[in-house]
Amino acid sequence: MRTLVPLLLCLAISTAAKAGEVQVAVAANFAGPIAKIGEAFTATTGHVLKVSTGSTGKFYTQIVSGAPFEVLVAADDETPRKLVTENHAVAGTQFTYAIGKLVLWSAQAGLVDNQGAVLTSDKLKHVAIANPKVAPYGAAALELIKARGLLNALTPKLVTAESIAQAYQFAATGNAEVGFVALSQVAAPGKPAVGSYWVVPQNLYGEIRQDAVLLKTGEKNPAAKALLDFLKSEAARQTIRDYGYGL
Repeated sequence: MRTLVPLLLCLAISTAAKAGEVQVAVAANFAGPIAKIGEAFTATTGHVLKVSTGSTGKFYTQIVSGAPFEVLVAADDETPRKLVTENHAVAGTQFTYAIGKLVLWSAQAGLVDNQGAVLTSDKLKHVAIANPKVAPYGAAALELIKARGLLNALTPKLVTAESIAQAYQFAATGNAEVGFVALSQVAAPGKPAVGSYWVVPQNLYGEIRQDAVLLKTGEKNPAAKALLDFLKSEAARQTIRDYGYGL
């Protein structure tokens, strides 16, 4: 026992010495999964995530302006590609970690039917949507609205949020009767679904390929590279599945 204690102490010190931090910008729809993945990542590697969540479009602006993020976990594949092209991200590190699923959700049970017909109801006064200019899920929602021929009818009812997290908040608080959000926000594993929702058929909007990429600021940080590797692990992929994403 006397020889074991020093050995364990040395191992703990060694692990702590190798552990690092990584500043990661995460799309708002992935806030739940990244929290769980972050716990497993820290338990496995010792590295700690410093997470900021928000809209992918705003993160792009911040990164270009010099924000110290080291990894971007985006809600689309276009933004990471653009950052690589503009030399703000490392070529060859971009990959798709999830396929997002759009839902129409209400905090009210029974309000949203399984065909989305509620969108044509005269009783519907407000529809929350993430800003289509900066949030991929907002752009997808706008595609659906156009595909259903409802743009003119719904435009006066749209309540534009800065991110999909805020769109969810608008619907959750009743500031909007319904909101376009991510499936991951309403169908978290281990928690019963609240309210009512319609999973929008994926043929009604463009595929939401969510990509991650190593940013130039994290190029020399082993913790940043380790996070990208961990996102590809089966443990992370299972969490991503559990939250309703495609792979």
